[in-house]
Amino acid sequence: MQNTEIEKSKLHILVEIIDYVPNSVVTKTIIRKTTGKVSVIAIDTGETLSEKISPFDTFLQIIEGTAEVVIDEQSNMLNTGEGIIVPAHTSNIIKANGRLKMLSTIIKSGYEATSI
Repeated sequence: MQNTEIEKSKLHILVEIIDYVPNSVVTKTIIRKTTGKVSVIAIDTGETLSEKISPFDTFLQIIEGTAEVVIDEQSNMLNTGEGIIVPAHTSNIIKANGRLKMLSTIIKSGYEATSI
């Protein structure tokens, strides 16, 4: 599947813009800018997004199904309509409990200045 942006100024039903693929994880970019990216992700039953660490905060929202989101070894169970912010620089793993579709929003910002 091509990873191109969806059409602008047109109504989209998020759960319908991406299809499940057996034994796979599929990603469709909704919008990509230098300042961030919004994607919809479909994860088939039993699949897992491998552990990763992002330099930016990531907002995850479940739009179909349920997921276990593990952030720095702390498990969070999310259902349809629920969301969670994965803080920058933390390890995270996303496990599908059945078929799962979710929205992922990454906002790229400058590193916050630390006070001295």
